[in-house]
Amino acid sequence: MIKLPIRQLVELIMRCGDIDSRYASKDRMAEGAKGHRILQKRNRETYEDYRSEVSLSEAYCYNGIDYRLEGRADGIFSCEGRIVIEEIKTTVLPLDSIDKDFSGAHWAQAKCYAYIYAVQNALTEAAVQLTYFNLETNETKQWLNFFAISELTEFIGSLIQKYSVWASFSAEWAEIRDLSIKTLQFPFPAYRQGQRELAVQAYRAIAGRKKLFVQAPTGTGKTISVLFPAIKAMGEAKTSKLFYLTAKTITRQVAEEAFERMRQGGLEMKTLTLTAKEKICFCEKSVCHPEHCKYAKGHYDRINAAILDAIKESDDLSRSVIEKYAQKHTVCPFELSLDLSLLADCVICDYNYVFDPRAHLRRFFADNSGDYVFLIDEAHNLVDRAREMFSAKLDKTAFYQVKKAYKGRNKALDKILNRINKKMIDLRHQCGEQGYLITTEMPADFLSLLQQYTGTCELMLKENRSLSEDSAFLQLYFDVLGFTAIAEFYDERYVTFVETKRDEVTVKLFCLDPSFLLGEALKRGSSAVMFSATLSPPEYFREVLGGGEADHILSLDSPFDHRKLCVLTADSVSTKYKEREQSAHQITRMIGSFVAQKTGNYIVYFPSYKYMNDVFAEFASACPDITAVAQEASMAEEERERFLLSFKENPEKTYVAFCVLGGIFSEGIDLKGSRLIGTAIVSVGLPQLSVQQNIIRDYFNSKNGLGYEYAYMYPGMNKVMQAAGRVIRSENDIGAVLLIDERYSNKKYIKLFPKHWMRRRNIKDSKSLEKNLRLFWQTGSKGNP
Repeated sequence: MIKLPIRQLVELIMRCGDIDSRYASKDRMAEGAKGHRILQKRNRETYEDYRSEVSLSEAYCYNGIDYRLEGRADGIFSCEGRIVIEEIKTTVLPLDSIDKDFSGAHWAQAKCYAYIYAVQNALTEAAVQLTYFNLETNETKQWLNFFAISELTEFIGSLIQKYSVWASFSAEWAEIRDLSIKTLQFPFPAYRQGQRELAVQAYRAIAGRKKLFVQAPTGTGKTISVLFPAIKAMGEAKTSKLFYLTAKTITRQVAEEAFERMRQGGLEMKTLTLTAKEKICFCEKSVCHPEHCKYAKGHYDRINAAILDAIKESDDLSRSVIEKYAQKHTVCPFELSLDLSLLADCVICDYNYVFDPRAHLRRFFADNSGDYVFLIDEAHNLVDRAREMFSAKLDKTAFYQVKKAYKGRNKALDKILNRINKKMIDLRHQCGEQGYLITTEMPADFLSLLQQYTGTCELMLKENRSLSEDSAFLQLYFDVLGFTAIAEFYDERYVTFVETKRDEVTVKLFCLDPSFLLGEALKRGSSAVMFSATLSPPEYFREVLGGGEADHILSLDSPFDHRKLCVLTADSVSTKYKEREQSAHQITRMIGSFVAQKTGNYIVYFPSYKYMNDVFAEFASACPDITAVAQEASMAEEERERFLLSFKENPEKTYVAFCVLGGIFSEGIDLKGSRLIGTAIVSVGLPQLSVQQNIIRDYFNSKNGLGYEYAYMYPGMNKVMQAAGRVIRSENDIGAVLLIDERYSNKKYIKLFPKHWMRRRNIKDSKSLEKNLRLFWQTGSKGNP
């Protein structure tokens, strides 16, 4: 039986016309719900038997396919001896501009609910009331229509007939897909060490509707080890859709490649990769209205044909494929990808499409009732990303620029901007000489001003649609909307953080602990597998990523020969901030000794650009025969590619790259074989000491006594382990890792080391370093004991 939400059915079949975002509204879900509550409360006072949000469900069979029509009527009540089914639509348009025939889709949705209610209550006629509620004036306009049950039955039949094209395709495809899954074999001749255990645990988590947290070193084959059991679970109807979530483009490509390998083994599966709107848009500027964009004009008249064409012709709905069909049918590629996601078996996308309250896919996650599986790659990145997604900030400068640009053009705008500016100046005074203010109180008066600001902007946008082409005006409007939306989540896990720098004032609603909101977001699916090479300590990640003690943890050892990796710690050097200048000479000597024992490519990581550049200058002077380069602070994509291409296979001369720990070259790069044979990591990677990190430290100190660990130690060591993980990328790789900092002999840090680092050796000087490396390159690198 196909579950068919009424709203989804109506929107698919009845939509037509252009995409037109010149009037940029608030979050329709939030404002619509608020408007519904206001009107429903008013109706309960008017009608004694008024019921709101009434769940309705009814079976319907067409051409041998069973459907379950589902939805919620906004209101059901009796009036003058009749039962009335009410559909409420919120709007900011003047009610004078709305007539009875304003939207066929609105009537269609109401008639669907009326059909279900009439059938279940043996009515021969149903009364349908369509009510428009103006969000700015709280005024209503409504029409009452009467429909015979025969008329409603014919109408439902026509909708289902049109929808049957989609239903037939989905039913036929599900049968093809599930048959291919049953015969699908693991796409490699054998499991690597740890792979089978990971696959089994992932399957159990999915089947049991649980969460699993996995630390598995590079080379385990994490992607295929979680995808394969998830696909098997789908074939057994334990899930209807997979979401493969990533933080970076390169990890999306790994997932796409895994699916391609399984397709070669007979898998039939529709996968879709979501690309951000600004990246996939065909226009130079993403301005979505028909006068500006030919893909927006008449988009909804052509979109259904584009969807059917793409979904029938391609299983791998990658960016290039979506662009191809969007061009062919002259439709918006981003909107096409969103619609195709409804039909795809697996959606490969960024974290924000599931977790970000301002950007998640409401078409899937509106009611938290999906049986979806979330496969979350590089899950260690989700901690900081979640704090970012659940936080919001506004700068005084942005308001000043809009104030300056629009001065004298709108009295209401001038007035509210002056009040906001005055409030921010007041906040700057409260920051005092220390330059910041921290409070656990939500800034209610500031939020009130922001709500007035958005109301003023909405009226301006409605009266002058060309304003939506002013990127500065529109960006601030959306930023303020985002800020007020985040304020809805404000609780004991938040602080208000005001910071001043010269004339700038920044107000931030800062989410210190994202665990609760992540846990709530994970309820949008039935299970989740979070995995990374550096999920250490796993109990910490389980807690901050929304898990609980009932959720399983799996820590795997490296599948590769441990003797092919030489891990050395140098605890005779302090890299603490105050001692960096004195340590530069000693570190230069150690790096020289480290790279001198074998010709090859090396990377040396530093905690800051200044520290890196200071040592780089001394190293270049001390070792002129060695080619050395340093990462630049801001590099374009082409410059990054050239930087990585400089790591040649089997180089004739030693090549040393100086990079920043936690930067673009310390995670997500794949330099296999002789392209990288060693990394030296200077420091324990602690985040830069800051007021913001200290706020996190103080919060967790009060919560569990582990403030320093949560704010500094654990995030720092994850950066270290990510950087060290660049060395061994496959079973044939051989390499050395040198960890330089006195804290690497501290038990608290040693406890965080992965299992395959336990053979490490501590060295006290360059002579000891050279001796250990010579021995390794002569014997250990060959796998000898």
